Amino acid sequence: MKTITVDIGGTNIQYAVIKENDELDYFHEYPTPVGQGGVHMIEQLAEKLYLHMDQVTSIGISTANQVDSETGVIIYANDNIPDYTGTPIKEILEKRLAVPVVVENDVNAAAIGEREFGDYKGLEDFIMLTYGTGIGGAIFMVGKLYKGSNYGAGEFGHMTTHIDGLRCNCGQFGCYERYASTQALVRQAEKLNPLYDNGKIIMRTIKEEKDPSLTAIYHTWIHEIGQGLMTIIVSFQPSLILLGGGIMEESKIVEDIERDIKKTLMSSFSHVSIQSASLGNKAALYGALHLARSLVQSLN
Repeated sequence: MKTITVDIGGTNIQYAVIKENDELDYFHEYPTPVGQGGVHMIEQLAEKLYLHMDQVTSIGISTANQVDSETGVIIYANDNIPDYTGTPIKEILEKRLAVPVVVENDVNAAAIGEREFGDYKGLEDFIMLTYGTGIGGAIFMVGKLYKGSNYGAGEFGHMTTHIDGLRCNCGQFGCYERYASTQALVRQAEKLNPLYDNGKIIMRTIKEEKDPSLTAIYHTWIHEIGQGLMTIIVSFQPSLILLGGGIMEESKIVEDIERDIKKTLMSSFSHVSIQSASLGNKAALYGALHLARSLVQSLN
């Protein structure tokens, strides 16, 4: 028997068919059709998944934005995926594909993936943040994923770190992700040179020490990340903070963040470890896999 797992992001959609022994049977990635509305996007996804339904017993969906994981409906979505709020993902896919479907927020799914399949298997208390277009978060407390009163806990990207700061697409001003996301770094770097249009190019230039002005921007960005993380550390005091998102696969970034934080963090919090996520950008797919298999077990 097989499971299909899907990760829906603002830029790309990934899906995989995975066998019972965790072996990958099929993988595909395509650009997210953001201009056509959430319902059309999910119906198009259903058409693609229909071709791979042989022996599939369940589907696990990881998606950006806030999700009611009981009903599989998008509670709130920002403009990265227009007209996504209210999309009944679970209902559409179960009706079209006739197997049980579970839907979870992408960072929650990534944290579950790390805890079930990654280097941090079984960890009781940790917090995960992912840095990309925005910043998402997930909280594990006493071995359980904490979702809050309405499935929205862990929206660390919308902490206010700059009073009267830049306007965020959530409608607030001065949000953490406007200063500490990968997009924030790229936005500042492009003002220096339009060629600095992605994290990989920026980090290569930083490591080669070719542009002192870019290096200054980089260190400001590191400090912005650290300031937000210190708030989280003193609020939750987790044993571990995991940093995910493509750019956090750069070990230099994680080392620089930890060094910046430890300069001013109270000594009673200095034991908190900051590490890169171990599963890279596949963590959410693995988390969705665990959720889909758990759903099947609960139904049997």
